[in-house]
Amino acid sequence: MLEHLRFPVASSRGRRYPEAEHPYRNVFQRDRDRIIHSRAFRRLENKTQVFAPEVSDHFRNRLTHTIEVSQIARTIANVLGLDEDLTESLALAHDVGHPPFAHAGESALNEKMQRHGTHFDHNEQSLRVLDSLERRYPRFPGLNLSFEVREGILKHSHDVEPGESSIGDQYLPGFRPPLEAQIIDLADEIAYNAADLDDAWNAQLITQAQVAEEVPVWALVVETVETQFPGASEHERFQEAVRHLVEHMVSGLIEGTVETARSITLTNSADVRAYPDRIVRFTPEAAETSRLMKACLNRNVYSSPTLQRDRQASIERLTRMFEFLVENPDRLPASDEETVVPLERAVCDYIAGMTDRYFFRVYEKFFGSVYMLF
Repeated sequence: MLEHLRFPVASSRGRRYPEAEHPYRNVFQRDRDRIIHSRAFRRLENKTQVFAPEVSDHFRNRLTHTIEVSQIARTIANVLGLDEDLTESLALAHDVGHPPFAHAGESALNEKMQRHGTHFDHNEQSLRVLDSLERRYPRFPGLNLSFEVREGILKHSHDVEPGESSIGDQYLPGFRPPLEAQIIDLADEIAYNAADLDDAWNAQLITQAQVAEEVPVWALVVETVETQFPGASEHERFQEAVRHLVEHMVSGLIEGTVETARSITLTNSADVRAYPDRIVRFTPEAAETSRLMKACLNRNVYSSPTLQRDRQASIERLTRMFEFLVENPDRLPASDEETVVPLERAVCDYIAGMTDRYFFRVYEKFFGSVYMLF
């Protein structure tokens, strides 16, 4: 459909440290493989997405969420005729900078870093992890990923303007990323809306009736499924409804992107970069469904007493550990990073890289039981 807007792999700006080309894998395929084999990617398995794993073995974690985003993003890229390898690399890498305890962890780290005159952003941290904190190769720090993957990690969810940050100024500020990167943000939105609904229903934090009342498309989907499968169990009908919801949103994203691209004059990927707005977008109907679903989940799930209690406990524990390590830098592990960084950044890197499980082990070593707060 939009093959003429596909980012041409031959036009890659290459790597920070030059390397010989591989005989049968292009630059984006090699990037994908390096990301998959990184420690940061493996650690996603034990980082919370929304629901703590001790409640159920079936809830998503940050790794399973990443795989779902990758599957959705690759499907969209394939239908649109875009570069699947670049898209997949970005989908797999987009959350490797997330700290433990989901968005509660990010909020706590950002608050502590702001007190030191800087900030914490998981996109920037993803780039930092893959550019310098991963140590796998003797010839260079980090994974030495291509410019386009590094740029997409930083800019997939928001545009960067000139002067906005020293990091952003290195990645074509003022220009949009390729369509392959633009896909990731909304593929992520589709994935977490559907997954969080699924997990929340299984956790009995929300009912189908509540969703149907607030999201008209869900009501229509449920009616269709119940008509088609009257003899199925409630669980089977619910799973079928979630599948229909995902297809509705993916189709809306594909159609909205094609409509937008065809309504303006774009001849190649360079025109995508220069265009003042993003091209990848939902149809108005799909955008409204996504908005309503997010509002429904926020009201009924994310703001629920159970999750709010867990969130507050996570923030207090992480804050306590951050302050302890700043006051006791000798308790930090030795770093392999070649560049000396401020103490607060070293502490932030250490905590952000932790899995939830490892955080609890370290916390207990420093302070005793993790249950001392309540």
